[in-house]
Amino acid sequence: MQRRTFLQNTALCAVAVSTTGFIHFNGQRYAGDCETTTDILGPFYRPGAPLRTNLLVPGAPGQEVVLRGTVKHKDCVTPYQGANVELWHCDANGQYDNASPDFRYRGATVCDDHGSYEFLTVMPVPYDDTGNGQFRPAHFHLLISAPGYQSLVTQLYFTGDPYLTTDVYAASSKAKQRVLTVKPTANNRKLVSFDVTMTENLLAEPAAIDRLAGTYLDEKDRNLKTEFFKRDGQLWRKSGRVVYGINYEYIGNNTFAQSGLPPGLIRTYLFEPQADGSVKVTSTNIDAKGNKVVTVSFKKP
Repeated sequence: MQRRTFLQNTALCAVAVSTTGFIHFNGQRYAGDCETTTDILGPFYRPGAPLRTNLLVPGAPGQEVVLRGTVKHKDCVTPYQGANVELWHCDANGQYDNASPDFRYRGATVCDDHGSYEFLTVMPVPYDDTGNGQFRPAHFHLLISAPGYQSLVTQLYFTGDPYLTTDVYAASSKAKQRVLTVKPTANNRKLVSFDVTMTENLLAEPAAIDRLAGTYLDEKDRNLKTEFFKRDGQLWRKSGRVVYGINYEYIGNNTFAQSGLPPGLIRTYLFEPQADGSVKVTSTNIDAKGNKVVTVSFKKP
């Protein structure tokens, strides 16, 4: 099917492509690309985190830390007033609160007139992600939502962590600017600073996401299925291991991809409307050499 036909049928279209940032003169010198890079969402995201900036849990262990920064527009300079910043991380024992109503170490805030945000919490710690000795370095998760830009999912790491070089995500070249120095403060707390620059990406029209959302059945085994849904104008997929789901970015040509994955772990989904009104989706893995391996095809009635 021609892409034009798909666009006509589903209203899926791209707008304002800008994925690599730009070089600009800051008054003293030419500054390089200021785009904030993405990272995986991780399996422990929970929607509905309360609006709060103090995430400390009374009586719980952990080194207190302040995370602060500024969210800026794509020009790398103008503060974004009203951007929503969501933070979540593990506790001092490497555990996430995935179910309790307390939403421990989870919170959200809205940037002030200067685009600034700030959280008071405790330092996360490395943890064994799979139970077989493959530790993830300590990290913060951030989800930044700002109207006019695609929501940004990223992670922050810390210098000196012994697992930075063995973690496929932290060791990625895209994560270099997100490995941050933890500084001491006068009141025995630590300080981590991280500024965010929003960038426009390929966006899919809401009508297209509505059309694509739903339950898809495996064309060979009808007992196998996968489900896509819409959140904040983006396409998400439900996953058994992931608490809430996995978010995907529209990358063009009717295709969505999970953001933040290093080469060799990339998975894409190609959506193709059929003559009978159904939609077929083909899952493809892309290895480190750029080779594509089709894994499975699903179809939504």
